[in-house]
Amino acid sequence: MDLPWHLYLMAVLYVLAGANHFRKPDMYKKIIPPYFPNPKLLNAITGIAEITLGIGLCIPAISEYCAIGIIALLVAVFPANLFMVFDDTAALGLPLWMRLLRLPFQIVLILWAYAYTLFIK
Repeated sequence: MDLPWHLYLMAVLYVLAGANHFRKPDMYKKIIPPYFPNPKLLNAITGIAEITLGIGLCIPAISEYCAIGIIALLVAVFPANLFMVFDDTAALGLPLWMRLLRLPFQIVLILWAYAYTLFIK
């Protein structure tokens, strides 16, 4: 089965985002809420998950599972987005309106991944 170009775009975005966790780990560690243990490990796990799931999107036999994995990952990292909104030290210099915009954008990313679970069947 041929996969649509949008799926490859999504895959590239997640692979690049995952790689960025290793390129700029301090940026990501700042947005991990303090009630989560070991931000360094959580950052690495998230980066590896994004890279792995992004690559997996390009493999038809597992792309549906990877899209579901991306949905789960987006839900799992949502506390970091909330933390950015409410804690100025985690804001990374972004204005409040931009931090607030990230919240519904997560829903858009979830729906994008979900759309592929419907398409692939």
